[in-house]
Amino acid sequence: MQAFFWVAFVIIIAVAVFAIQNSGAPPVLIRFLLWRFETSLLYTILGSVGSGILLTLLFWIPREVRSSFRKSKLPRKGLQKSRQLKPEAPPDL
Repeated sequence: MQAFFWVAFVIIIAVAVFAIQNSGAPPVLIRFLLWRFETSLLYTILGSVGSGILLTLLFWIPREVRSSFRKSKLPRKGLQKSRQLKPEAPPDL
């Protein structure tokens, strides 16, 4: 998990440096369906990276929550199955 944070930190720094270096670029025209607006390249880059991070989190968090619930149920199910699989000793006659 710590490696993930370092990789994320490096990516954020790289995007910030790239955005700052391109802050003097001419404005960018963005068209989406009926919307049309002009903005700085800096805001376009930061907005794209930010929305990508949000989308990734929206898909990643529910999956991780489900897998953590599954992991917490595994030991209990394993104990129940092992109890079911153990043959009982035959009664003494």
